[in-house]
Amino acid sequence: MSKSPVKAITQAYLEKVAMRYLERYSASTASLRRVLLRRVEGAVRLGLSDGVAEALMVEPLILRLQAMGLLDDFRYAEGKAASLLGRGRSMRAIRHYLQDRGVAAENIDPVLSGLAAEDEEGSPDLQAARNYARKRRLGPHRPGSERSLHRLRDLAALGRAGFSWAVAQAVIDAEEE
Repeated sequence: MSKSPVKAITQAYLEKVAMRYLERYSASTASLRRVLLRRVEGAVRLGLSDGVAEALMVEPLILRLQAMGLLDDFRYAEGKAASLLGRGRSMRAIRHYLQDRGVAAENIDPVLSGLAAEDEEGSPDLQAARNYARKRRLGPHRPGSERSLHRLRDLAALGRAGFSWAVAQAVIDAEEE
């Protein structure tokens, strides 16, 4: 199945593309902007337009979607951070993920602070590391005979995942759950 042909870029076409994208994906402002500008670049490559006027249509559309509440970087960061934390990603890895998606620090910092405040144990990283270890069968989730053989490897895996040495040790050296 091939891609549909690139059409002439109009305001209505860009709105349709944006709405379809937002229906399918949770998106940051920067990621939607990239999607729309790629459509404009496709039209330029095919010689359908020079791209200048079309590229200027993208920013007002994004502002309108933000005003309508359909595009909200803070809400996107909240949902994505909670999801990633539940899947065993460290706070550091979550910060980098959101930054890579173009979310501003003014949206990331309160979200991560909120996650830390919600955690009754005081460290969201500790629970995320436990989830990561369970998924990967590290530390207490290995058979007892293999735990000591793979201790350093397990600590290194948690370190590469962005967890601190203290958190990694607490998880790997914990008794079986």
